[in-house]
Amino acid sequence: MAKVATYEQNVFINCPFDDEYFELLRPLIFTVIYLGFNPRISLESSDSGQFRLNKIVNLIRESKYSIHDLSRLQARNADDYYRLNMPFELGIDFGLRNFDPEFKDKKTLILEKSRFEYMKAISDINGFDIKSHNNNSEKSIEVVRAWFIETVKIRNINATAKISSDFIVFNTNLFNDRVAKYYPEHSLSESDKFANAEISEMSWVEFIDEVRNYLN
Repeated sequence: MAKVATYEQNVFINCPFDDEYFELLRPLIFTVIYLGFNPRISLESSDSGQFRLNKIVNLIRESKYSIHDLSRLQARNADDYYRLNMPFELGIDFGLRNFDPEFKDKKTLILEKSRFEYMKAISDINGFDIKSHNNNSEKSIEVVRAWFIETVKIRNINATAKISSDFIVFNTNLFNDRVAKYYPEHSLSESDKFANAEISEMSWVEFIDEVRNYLN
């Protein structure tokens, strides 16, 4: 399978998709686009005729860079299981990079909540340079920014505080735009409610488009 034309700019993001994690995923996606790259996630399309695993494999093959967040591996309740999708997809990425010479140039960032937490679940990756975000959005921007400097080798990047500030402005503008959309026909309180609902229901394709439009 030949590399796609966007291979050099694509960043595959492997992470949980629960509501709690969205507070980290939104700034992560924002930062990737902010730095001039193209985020790829499995939720970017919902073709029921395509097997999910095949879609993920294709996304990994189409992306020179990958970000894998292992911070949600632990089961929360006694009857729950460990969440294994993230380490499984990391394994696919690792295998492609190490066993297919065409993809030996791939680069990977592994994230966790706190240092060495992953060791409780997947000790085989001990020795990898794994970064901790502490479940903090600004910290996640900081570690992703640092990785693009150290590993991807891009330069002249704005400081973490500036990227975080721009992310806040983006969210404010997004909300205000949605309020303005509803306000001519509804009260301000109703428009606020509709704006929040529309943003919370926004698909990831829509969110990515909104970030691109804002940054352009």
